[in-house]
Amino acid sequence: MISISNAGLPKDGTIHDRRSKLKVKASGLFRSHLQPRKGEVRFFVTAGNETLAFETEGYKRHRQLLILQMISRYCIYLGLFEAQIHSTYPG
Repeated sequence: MISISNAGLPKDGTIHDRRSKLKVKASGLFRSHLQPRKGEVRFFVTAGNETLAFETEGYKRHRQLLILQMISRYCIYLGLFEAQIHSTYPG
């Protein structure tokens, strides 16, 4: 499930996995320079001129494949069909 606030941009949303209760928050590049919270996992996505950051919320050793699937579904939702997922900032 994807949730985006009424006032928020589509690129600033949260992906929820109902089974594991894991959340992955998406944010635009300007927020991605913040340090990740302790114990959470962060990924970055590039697609053309776009760069997005994704950070888990409630990470408890979930499988990395689950997180990558959640991110890829979000990118498809945004229409970023050529998105590439990176484990480090693609600077």
